[in-house]
Amino acid sequence: MGKILIVDDDAAFVGALKDKIQALYPLLDVITCTEPLLALTILRQGKVDLLLVDLEMPTLDGSKIFSYALSVGIDKNRIVILSGRDSDYLHEQFPMGTCLAVLNKYEAKQKAVLDMIFSSMQRKAAAN
Repeated sequence: MGKILIVDDDAAFVGALKDKIQALYPLLDVITCTEPLLALTILRQGKVDLLLVDLEMPTLDGSKIFSYALSVGIDKNRIVILSGRDSDYLHEQFPMGTCLAVLNKYEAKQKAVLDMIFSSMQRKAAAN
């Protein structure tokens, strides 16, 4: 367990997050996708343990990728929705229980939630 797919059209954000994960959680495998349509192929091809998806992207928004991920068998509790929007808006779009978490990707407290998720995945990967 430890394959993470990050789907976000912001290449700088994706690169920084991937670098952080690889530095702090070396047992986790990170795949990045800045082109939302390519994410569909990746989701269809293989097992993803955690999907991080930006809500607002050109061509294909995060809610459509979320729906597709569910349709190909990704557990809703393995999906995190990221956005620059405030938490009230995010929880309106994805009420509690819809997915693992909805997070503002720029707030420090929200990033701490991601760290908890990655840390848990790292422990599970080390145990296997």
